[in-house]
Amino acid sequence: MQTVLIEVEHDFNWGKFCVARFDYEWAIPSSVSDLGHSLLAERGWTPDNIWVLDLETREGACFRPGGYAKADMDKHKIWCCPMFEPFLAWLYTQDLSDLSKLQKVVRLTEKDVAGAMHGYRHQGPKGGSSEQA
Repeated sequence: MQTVLIEVEHDFNWGKFCVARFDYEWAIPSSVSDLGHSLLAERGWTPDNIWVLDLETREGACFRPGGYAKADMDKHKIWCCPMFEPFLAWLYTQDLSDLSKLQKVVRLTEKDVAGAMHGYRHQGPKGGSSEQA
């Protein structure tokens, strides 16, 4: 798995993320299925999929960049820092062909994100709690 750690700054907020993509794992076939294909491909994964983990809350999800970050976040009930969604939106605008070439520190502006004092649990598709991180 190819991984990169990225820190995100905005005023007093500081986000810490791991962005990952499967690498050699694509060659691993299923040990159960008799199709003989990559286990990941059989499950509908593509090389475009990325995994974003909030290192503060230890929660994250798999995304397919190119969509709308807020809608993608709304599909999951991730406990995240205030920087997760704006970071995901920024990430979607980057060349993700080689994760190691991404910036190690990203400074977001006022137009990108409004400051917040605490994290929250994303509502998800059917609503949910609004726990604080």
